[in-house]
Amino acid sequence: MIIGSHVQMKAPEYLVGAVKETLSYGANAMMLYTGAPQNTKRIETQKMRIEEAHQMMKEHGLDARNLIVHAPYIINPANSIKPEVGELAVSFLNGDAQRTKQIGAGLLVLHPGSYTTTDLDTGITTAIKHLNASDIPEGVIVCLETMAGKGSEIGFRFEQLAEILSGLKQSDRYGVCLDTCHIHDAGYDLRNFDAVLDEFDHYIGLSHLHVIHLNDSKNVKGARKDRHANIGDGMIGFETLCAIAHNPRTASVPKILETPYIDGKAPYKEEIERIMNKS
Repeated sequence: MIIGSHVQMKAPEYLVGAVKETLSYGANAMMLYTGAPQNTKRIETQKMRIEEAHQMMKEHGLDARNLIVHAPYIINPANSIKPEVGELAVSFLNGDAQRTKQIGAGLLVLHPGSYTTTDLDTGITTAIKHLNASDIPEGVIVCLETMAGKGSEIGFRFEQLAEILSGLKQSDRYGVCLDTCHIHDAGYDLRNFDAVLDEFDHYIGLSHLHVIHLNDSKNVKGARKDRHANIGDGMIGFETLCAIAHNPRTASVPKILETPYIDGKAPYKEEIERIMNKS
């Protein structure tokens, strides 16, 4: 099983610290931000101790293909109301895609955005326009994340993501990240994950599924709220999430935990152990 969690990348160790945190959880995959997700401040990748981190990964059998970057929340390619937001989406996505390549990662997870005060169709059309204005470097795949459908979010149905993907010029450099909490909140029944995968395959194609965010949900199915819960403490449940994690159809897809800290501490080591030890 390829499984890990969100890890921190901060001074002074940067990527080396992220690898150490991953190893401390007994994980073989990791996801990180190249800077704070709420702002545009970024340091040069030359300071991130990249070569040292990759040497450490090699020594401990961590495959660089399972190093994943998450784009910041401030990128909103679906916004057509404020031109400056769209311009920021293009420029910052370009920058984050370059940083992803520079740190030796191949997957960049991106929220498809929110249409704010227009409508769903306009949001999808706008997202396509802004993504087509972006230039994703070779070797990087931008994974549009399945959303919960709260507020004016787009991408909470597979059909919506399929429409976006079908309109992209660099279609070979885009794919999907499936978030279990999000699609549960969007109304998908995860108790039959094979049926969910069948629907995904019908609209998008399983070959385009590159990452799974494995999270429980504090909400009932279809609530469209997006509130993550710890594994087994939410409305999806431990058995269902373990069945998803162990499903052979997605064995090669990295599973990343984004569950809440407990009493100020990361729960990932214990959650990963419980999932991996479930037969």
